[in-house]
Amino acid sequence: MRETTVGVGAGAENLVGELGTSDMVLNIGPQHPSTHGVLRLKLVLDGERIVAAEPVVGYMHRGAEKLFEARDYRQIVMLANRHDWLSAFSNELGVVMAVERMLGMEVPERAVWLRTLLAELNRVLNHLMFLGSYPLELGGITPVFHAFTGREELQHVLEEASGGRMHYMFNRVGGLKEDLPAGWLGRCRTAVGSVRAQLPVFEELVLGNEIFRGRTAGVGVLSREHALAYGVSGPIARASGLDFDLRRDEPYLAYGELADVLHVAVREEGDCLARFECLLEQTVNSLELAEACLDRLAELPPGPVNQRLPKVLKAPEGATYAWTENPLGVNGYYLVSRGDKTPWRLKLRSASFNNIQALTELLPGTLVADMVAILGSMFFVVGDIDK
Repeated sequence: MRETTVGVGAGAENLVGELGTSDMVLNIGPQHPSTHGVLRLKLVLDGERIVAAEPVVGYMHRGAEKLFEARDYRQIVMLANRHDWLSAFSNELGVVMAVERMLGMEVPERAVWLRTLLAELNRVLNHLMFLGSYPLELGGITPVFHAFTGREELQHVLEEASGGRMHYMFNRVGGLKEDLPAGWLGRCRTAVGSVRAQLPVFEELVLGNEIFRGRTAGVGVLSREHALAYGVSGPIARASGLDFDLRRDEPYLAYGELADVLHVAVREEGDCLARFECLLEQTVNSLELAEACLDRLAELPPGPVNQRLPKVLKAPEGATYAWTENPLGVNGYYLVSRGDKTPWRLKLRSASFNNIQALTELLPGTLVADMVAILGSMFFVVGDIDK
C-alpha cells in the first residue's frame, strides 16, 4: 500500500514510503458508572471488523467476598444487597437462604409467599430497566419513558413495604424485617395490573419496529454450546436454547406450588432479538406470578413473617451452597462456617461475571457498528461482574 504523508511547516517535503497494514487495537471504555458501569473492552480490529475481543473487568471491584468475612450474619445482608443494584432483593435472598440452610431453620409460610412476591416484583423492575435502555442504545428514546413509568409504580409499593427504593434491606435470616402495611396488597395489585397494561407498548413499539429488528435479528448469535461452556445463565442462556430455570428445575420459596403459572421463555436463535424477546416474555410471566402470590397471600391467615433469633447469631460448622434464579441469571453463595458469628468464607457466583465472558465468542467476526447492539443485549450490571 502506498501512502503520501504531507508535512506541515516551513521546508516540509512530501514523504512517500511503503507502509504495511496491521490490526488496530481499540479500547472501548472504561465507561462512566452512569452507563452500565465501568467496563472496558479491548478489541482487535481489521478495518471495521472485530478480530478479537477481551472484556477487561475489575474497575469497580471492592473485595465484597473478603468483606463478608469481617461482618456478622446480620450485616452481610447489606453487602450482598449491592453487587447487582437492579436486583437487590434477590441478592439478599440468596445469602439469607444459605444461612437458614446452615441453621436448619424453617421460615414461616407467610414470609415464604411474601419473599416470592417481592422477588418477582424485583425481577420486573430489573427487566424494565433493560427493556427501556436497550432500544435507547440503538437510537429509540421513547421506550425508556414507558419503562420508567412502570418502574416508578412498582418502586413506590416496594418502597412503602421496605423503606428503600433500590437497596431494600428487607430480608432477614429467618424471614422478613416486618409485615406489610395495611392495604398494601391492594395497592400492589393495582401497580401490577397497571404495569401489565403497559407491556404491549414494547411489543408494538420495539418488537414491531423494522429498524430495531434490522439491528438485532441474526446479530450476535450465541450458540447453546458456547452458553454452556461459559456458564451463561438467565434470559441470555435461554435465548440460545438452554432451557434451565432454577425456579422450575430446583424449586425454592413457593415456586414449587406455582408450577402451573411459571412459564420459562426459551428461544433457539441466540441472537440479540431473541434475548430481548425472552426478557419481555419473562417480565409478563413474572407479573402473572406476582398476581398468583397476591391471591395466595389474601387467603393466608395473619401470622408471623420471621423467626426470633438469638442476640449473637452463629452458624454451625460446615459448608453449604445456595443458588437462586436472579433476574440476570444464576446467583450462588458458597458459605463456609467454623461456628463463629461471621462466615469463614463466602464465595459469590454472580450471573453477569459469566455472561460477559461470552463476548469473547460473540464479538469476533462482527462489525464495530453491531458491537453496541450485542453489548446492550447481554443485560449485565458491572457491579455484578466486579463484586
